[in-house]
Order: sequence, then structure tokens, then C-alpha cells
Amino acid sequence: MKIFIYNLREYDEKFFFDQLTQEYGFDYTGYDDYQTVENIPMVRGHEAVSILASECTDEMLAAFADNGVRYILTRSIGTDHINLQKCRELGIRVGHSQYSPDSVANYTIMLMLMVCRRFAHIMKRAELQDYSFKNKMGRELSGCTVGIIGTGRIGKTVIDHLAGFGCKMLAYDLYQNPEVSERAEYVSLEELFAQSDIVTLHTPATKENYHLIDREAIKTMKDGCMIINAARGTLVDSDALIEGIESGKVGGAALDVLEDEAGLYFLNRSGEVISNRQMAILKSFPNVILSPHTAFYTDEAVSDMCRCVFESVRAFEAGEVNPLEA
Repeated sequence: MKIFIYNLREYDEKFFFDQLTQEYGFDYTGYDDYQTVENIPMVRGHEAVSILASECTDEMLAAFADNGVRYILTRSIGTDHINLQKCRELGIRVGHSQYSPDSVANYTIMLMLMVCRRFAHIMKRAELQDYSFKNKMGRELSGCTVGIIGTGRIGKTVIDHLAGFGCKMLAYDLYQNPEVSERAEYVSLEELFAQSDIVTLHTPATKENYHLIDREAIKTMKDGCMIINAARGTLVDSDALIEGIESGKVGGAALDVLEDEAGLYFLNRSGEVISNRQMAILKSFPNVILSPHTAFYTDEAVSDMCRCVFESVRAFEAGEVNPLEA
């Protein structure tokens, strides 16, 4: 069995993949760029390919199938960048990754604290040797009501960790978790928006929750509410968020993911003109933090993601039920 790995990072993933090759007995070929229709013929002779959370069009899927690929393993939890129905039609099985929920949960709480305390603004002014207090006063997280949308592994971990801060927590999910109920109160989405000082998102991207945070949602939120998104960019309507910040309705935001981030995040675009006006506007606000999709990025999480590639292939080849199959 040979695995073709797109976007292989020499400085972190290669170490783990080299170890896993010895452990599982699978060989791999690494390539440092994204998959394209033009470079897919390179995978011939490999029955499995691994990709990142980057666009994988139906044309690409057909090209993979034409070149003998039977398995696609995405090194991400979400699979919204892959047409799973098309894969079924082509006879391609898809596996996704799971990794330590602590990575995103820790990062989320860090973003909450930074927004509450206006940390990015404080540090930018400190770089200019402005150590005055004006426009720097923050809020205490412990006194906030935090609304958590999505109480899966990551959302639940955020709740577990937030419990130590003593803040009131509200939760919303289509499927309620009894363990979460011990620390947070499940409410309707409308109630969560109306009562929360901070709204944090931890759901996958689906057609149903596209622009979950839109103009209407923001209208129902508390004045000065703060929005945290370390899940998927399409959950937040960027134009609506910009309007909310400009009007003062939204008091701050921290976004580790962004609409239309493909072709930006995970790449070095230094010195280039970036044609994303929403990003430029959001970056201009002193009460907005944009980080480049790095919430997951810890040594443990990267190791977990690499292992999931090999574990999925092993399970597929052994004819076992694969808990990581999408």
C-alpha cells in the first residue's frame, strides 16, 4: 500500500509520517503543494491520497479515480470540502481526522480572553510606546455569559475548561449531551443569542448552518456581544459581522477561520496583493483578531492527524468498520 500525501510539511508532519511508516508498514510519497487536476496524475501507483481542508472538486475526484485512487484521507475533522456523494459514485472511500480537542478548546479560550481584555489593541499601542489607559479597559471573562454553539468533543471541552472561570454558560446543539448539562444550560438558539455576552462556534460546516451568524442573528444579540469562531469560516457572514462591528452592536470578534480563506491560510503570501476585501476591513478594526487557522496546531494534534491517515487505510484494507469514515 502506498499513500500520496499532498501538502506534506517537512518541518513537522514528515517526522510523524516517517515514524508511522515503520509502525504500519505503509509507504508514502510526499508532495509540498495542493492537489490540482494537472498534478493528480502524479498519484498513479498510489491507492490512497491524503489532503488538507482545501477544495477538492468533482473534477479532481474523477481524476483521482481515473488514476487508481481508492481512498481519500483528509487531515481535518470536517469533510465539507469533499463531495461525499460523488466519492460514493466513484467507489472512493473517505476518511477524516480526529485530534486532541484540547488544542482548539485552549485556543478558543485564549481568543475569548484576548477579546475581553482588548489584548491585540493594547499590544499594538505598546509597540508604539503608548502606555496610556484610554480605550484599553476590558471585561472580566468570569463575569460574562458565554454561549457555546455545538457541544461535540471540542465544544464540550471548551465548557469543561471554562467551568474554572466561573462564568455562566449556555449551550445549543441539535443533540444534547447529558454531561454538558451538568455545567451548562441548554437553551434555544434565539435565547443563546439574546443572553450571551460571548458567542463561540463549534459546529461543522453544513448547508443548514451556512451563515448561522447573519444579520438577523446579530440583531437579536446583546449590545456589545463578542463573537468567537475557531470552527469554520462559512458559519459567519463576514459582511454582516462588519456591519455589526461598525454599528457597535458587536463589541469584538476573534476569528481563526474566515470566509473565502482558501488560497490564503496555510500559505506564505508575503508581499502579495490579497484580493479579500472582507479580510482587509476586519483587520482594520482594533477590536477584531484574525488568526490564520491555527487553533488546531499543536504537536499532539498534528501527530493525531497524521496517525488518522494511516489508521483509516489500515481499517479500510482490513475490511473493518472505520470510525473515521466520512
